[in-house]
This record gives sequence, C-alpha cells and structure tokens, in this order.
Amino acid sequence: MLTAIPKLLNAEEVAYCRQVLEACDWVDGKVTAGGQSARAKHNLQVPETAPQAKALGELILSRLGRSPTFMSAALPARVYPPMFNRYEPGMTFGAHIDSAIRFGDGTGPRYRTDLSCTLFLSDPADYDGGELAVETAFGVQSVKLGAGDLVLYPASSVHRVKPITRGSRWASVFWVQSMVRNDSRRALLFDLDQAIIAARADLPDDHRSVIGLAGTYHNLLRMWAEI
Repeated sequence: MLTAIPKLLNAEEVAYCRQVLEACDWVDGKVTAGGQSARAKHNLQVPETAPQAKALGELILSRLGRSPTFMSAALPARVYPPMFNRYEPGMTFGAHIDSAIRFGDGTGPRYRTDLSCTLFLSDPADYDGGELAVETAFGVQSVKLGAGDLVLYPASSVHRVKPITRGSRWASVFWVQSMVRNDSRRALLFDLDQAIIAARADLPDDHRSVIGLAGTYHNLLRMWAEI
C-alpha cells in the first residue's frame, strides 16, 4: 500500500530545512548502504551523526506524531531517525529492496523496516527525473510529490529513484517499525479506520454501527499488534 500525506511540513518548515541543509557537509550516500544497495546508490547525504540532521529529524518526528493519517497508516512502534539525501544531475538509485534491519547510530538499537518513507523537500518544478518508482501488484507506480509531502510504501517492495536530468532533488528518508508488520493487515486496518471516521461524521458516537466498527478495529489490532 502506498500512502501519500500532503503537507506534513508547511512551506516555512520546508524552507527552514533547506536553509539548514544548504550549510551542511555532504558525503557519498554509499556510506549507509548495504551490499546490494551500495552498487545501485549514487547520491549525496548528510552524515547521520551531524547535529543538523539530528535537529531536523526531531522536527520531522514531531510532525509525524501530529499526523492522524501517518499514525493510522503506519501504526508506528518505532521510527528510524530521518536521514537527508540529495540527487544532482546524473545521480540515481537503482532497483533495490531496503535492508530488513537498520541499526541506530551504526551499532545502536535495531529497527525492523516495515515501511519506507520519503519526505520530499524540493518543488517538482525544480528538477526533471528523480521520480520514486515503486513496484506494486498493480505495476510500477511513479511518485513525485510537492515539497513537504510524504509517501509511505512497504520496505519489502522493489523501488528506485530515476536519474536526475535537471536540477536537484532533496529529500528526507526514514523507516518505520510498525506494530503490525504485515502490509496487508496494516492496509485492512487503515481502510477500517477510515470507514470509522466516515461513520462518525454521519452518526453519533454511541450508534451501534460506530461501536461495532470501532470494536472490530481494536479487536483486530489486539490480535495482530506486536508491542
């Protein structure tokens, strides 16, 4: 399931992120890639230990916590600290699957990567190419969202970033360890949660239909959650 969340960051927050990142040192993105990914990855990134990356990561994490759509779609147990990358003309990230486990600060806490997340920090008009292409059961879906928009997709999917032919593509990437690791179950819970929200807009909270839907949601979550 691909889920887009528009305007996770507003225009002022995106501008602030760009201002901070422009003053950062950038390194070869291969430093955080696994064996297979390292052969496909051609981009730049801010070192994970850079204080600027940690500060901007905290900003993003705080906005995630305020997003009902993110909380519903991801059901997060843990979120890997956001990283920041940049693609210049000719740069790309070939087809790959993200590593199943990531280690915080290199050797720190372990995170199971159930969901991959890309937060776009460049206006689509500022660059050509650079689409995030995700292979799904319905074919390849290309994603190129506005600055401040977020997309979530299964980390188990084959995906790539198409080559940049003009301009520069800036983004934050991170991963979610979900309370529900199975993508199909998460998708079912998300759809059910959206149905509950719609029902509550039309019916009182104590209506039997609302209570029944909410009860089914929580009983499924109770059955499937790992905490």
